[in-house]
Amino acid sequence: MYKNFKIGIRAKIILGYIVIILCLLASVIILNNQITSLQKERNFIIKYDSQVQTLTNRIEKYILDMETSQRGYIITGDSSYLEPYYKAEENWKVDFDQLHQLLENRENQQEKLNAIKVTIEQWISTSGEPTIQFKKENNTEAINEFFKVDVGRKDMETMRNQFDAFRSDENTFTQNKAKQLDQRNSKLTTGLFGILVLVSFISIIIASGISRSIVKTMKEVTQTIKEMAASKGNYRTRIHVKTNDEINDLANATNELLDAFERREWLQANLAEIVTKYQGVSAITKLAETFLAEMAHKTQSTFGAFYVREMHNSDVVFVKKAAFADAGDNVGIEQFKLGQGLIGQCALEKRMFINHDISKEYRVIGTGLGEAPPKSVFIFPIIFEDEVIAVAELATMTSYTVLHQELVKQVIETFGLTVNSILGRMEIVRLLNESRAMTEELQVQSEELQTQSEELQMQTEELTMINEQLEERSKEAETKSQQLEKAKKELEDSAEQLVLHSNYKSQFLANMSHELRTPLNSILILSEMLSENGNNNLTEEEMEFARVIHSSGEDLLALINDILDISKVEAGKIDIIFDEVNMSEMPQQIEQIFAPVAKKKHLELHISKADNVGDIFYTDEKRFQQILKNLLSNALKFTERGYVHVDIKQLDHGQLTTNMQEVSAEWLEIKVSDTGIGIPKDKHQLIFESFQQADGATVRKYGGTGLGLTICKEFAKLLGGWITLQSEEGKGSSFTLTIPSLPNGLNETVIDVAYEEVVATIEVPETIEEVQKQVNESRPVSPQEVEVFQGKNILIVDDDYRNIYALKAALENRGMNILVAKDGLECLEIMEKNNAIDLILMDIMMPNMDGYETMSIIRTKMNLTDLPIIALTAKAMKTDRDKSLEAGASDYISKPLNLDQLVSVLRVWLVSKGS
Repeated sequence: MYKNFKIGIRAKIILGYIVIILCLLASVIILNNQITSLQKERNFIIKYDSQVQTLTNRIEKYILDMETSQRGYIITGDSSYLEPYYKAEENWKVDFDQLHQLLENRENQQEKLNAIKVTIEQWISTSGEPTIQFKKENNTEAINEFFKVDVGRKDMETMRNQFDAFRSDENTFTQNKAKQLDQRNSKLTTGLFGILVLVSFISIIIASGISRSIVKTMKEVTQTIKEMAASKGNYRTRIHVKTNDEINDLANATNELLDAFERREWLQANLAEIVTKYQGVSAITKLAETFLAEMAHKTQSTFGAFYVREMHNSDVVFVKKAAFADAGDNVGIEQFKLGQGLIGQCALEKRMFINHDISKEYRVIGTGLGEAPPKSVFIFPIIFEDEVIAVAELATMTSYTVLHQELVKQVIETFGLTVNSILGRMEIVRLLNESRAMTEELQVQSEELQTQSEELQMQTEELTMINEQLEERSKEAETKSQQLEKAKKELEDSAEQLVLHSNYKSQFLANMSHELRTPLNSILILSEMLSENGNNNLTEEEMEFARVIHSSGEDLLALINDILDISKVEAGKIDIIFDEVNMSEMPQQIEQIFAPVAKKKHLELHISKADNVGDIFYTDEKRFQQILKNLLSNALKFTERGYVHVDIKQLDHGQLTTNMQEVSAEWLEIKVSDTGIGIPKDKHQLIFESFQQADGATVRKYGGTGLGLTICKEFAKLLGGWITLQSEEGKGSSFTLTIPSLPNGLNETVIDVAYEEVVATIEVPETIEEVQKQVNESRPVSPQEVEVFQGKNILIVDDDYRNIYALKAALENRGMNILVAKDGLECLEIMEKNNAIDLILMDIMMPNMDGYETMSIIRTKMNLTDLPIIALTAKAMKTDRDKSLEAGASDYISKPLNLDQLVSVLRVWLVSKGS
């Protein structure tokens, strides 16, 4: 630490003066503190003595005032004499407490003060207060008796003596304090003279030491320089200076100059010696061995290896060419690539590496007596024209100095040229040998080429003949191409005709559904009214007939709906709307619908949803629910005993194929399993075809049209998914619906690819109307409905008398007044004459003026915007509903009408109009 801390000559002189000044300053500070302390103690004594004397006198005066007031009151009886008495009685206690606190560090004086207090209180209690009380009571006899003894006089005398003794002790205490101050003052004067002597002595010592160090150092530097001059170029002598000042800097600079001269001489000598050693070497192996030996001796290395750059199969590798101090086994690895290990990194970065932290597992260095691990490793590249052409590695049991590193740097600056020269010379020799060998091979190949030329001449003639044949075939191909183009045109015309026929078929099915729904509407309404037996005039058998008619009508309606759905799918008229679906409510919705059916058939219905299913899923909710309801309806229909299970889960990422992941990251799997009749394996494909079931017995026993599975198969595909089937006859079935979450809609190209990955057999159960038929029961007209419908004027506009009759009977049964119009014109006439109509049931397909035009006139020309108009139509296309609402309908109901649905719609609009 002393060597690092430098003090110059100037600093030493200044430091000496600073020390002297600091000593003087310390003396002044100490003296000032002592004087200040004496002044404080003197002031304390004066203040303390003054306070004690003042408080003592005041207390004594208060007691004397109390005695005087007491005697004046006793003599005169005048109460004004008591005012000084009571005032003094209060004040002497305050001064006594203050005096007692002032003496808190003097217990002896406090005891005396307490004795005075006891005397005072005794006088007050035995003399002062009793005599005053006697006087107030005019007890002259008691007063005379008291003054015969007069104990109060003795107390007052005792008090005065106690105060005199107290003051005497205080005077003695004050005098002792004054004597102590005098003694401290004498000591302070003596100490001041001692400090002055000490400071002077220190100043003399510092001045003498500084001057002696400067003179001694100058003499040492001068003597050393003279010895160096007399040695005639011997740079090993060094100047040794013990001080750390400017003279030391001069000596260090001279020593560094000598060190630089010595290093330069050593470097030049060793560099010349090494270069001389490998001059004239023509082989790279010999050059590497010579280089390693010389560098090891000069850097005190005990281990080494030399690697040269080569090309192996277009890869750059460095191959070992020589080693130093091989202890029996090969020194170093045989070869390495750029960046492989520390040596490979050295070649890659083109810079030297020195590592002093060597692991104990590193290769040991062998000697005749034993082996030991190295302490330092030195790796350096040999560069020529900015390319590493060789790498050398040295190891030592000591450490590589800066001088060793500098020697290596200077040697490899020119050594790269030597290595490249030898490698170039060796490459020339190798190429010369290869050239000789290639010349011999060329002569042999020339003879072979001559033979091949003759063979090619013959092949040319053959190719000419083949070319002529190809030209003839080309003409034939052009003719066939024209024929194919014509066939293609005919196929395109056929495709257009197929599209046109498909549109005709869809329109035909839509019109046919209208024609079927119209009479079916009357059948359903009237049969339902008969089955309710509102007038109680039908027998049980007649009511059963009505229920059979109603059930058959609903079955016919289901068939019409299925046919219509098939036509929509084939015509591409179904709109798929992808939106949010609340999956958290799905199990409860399924259970509410199907639990009564399962309970009725004594089946176990279990619905489970996995934890990994999110609350929100993106698909077409209407088609999705229709598939699920049909699957469950099918399972319940074909299961006589056991259970029906619904398992909802989300597929894990590992279960998704590449194409499925391209479609969506979220896929839902809903499995509907049952213990029903099962499906034979040879029928798995058949049941997905239109109007097909497993066998004739199934149709006879369970009914159904065979369209449901086909519809649901198409719906699943429109949602981007598929349905798979696992079933054995007599062991139940398991249908699995797999669909993706599609927030942005359907990418049909990607979906088709994903769909082709799944070999699916798909089955969908019959429509939900069949389940609702089993759940819903006919109910009588309630009093609440009568109250809502009572006296309401309903206008029925329809050209079919059967519908009019059925609707009129059903609505009049609920207390409504019914008006009838056969077409739109008659409707407008009734509207002009009757403004008390509460609601209109408007058929769409009518002669003269259809429902669309009629509703438009009512809304625009008659300006009846608040009148509820319910559109009734047997057409079930989505465009029919939209067109009805655009024309002015308040709501829309498709035929055949469901009586409960009609009543519910009427209730909503009549209540809304009333409110």
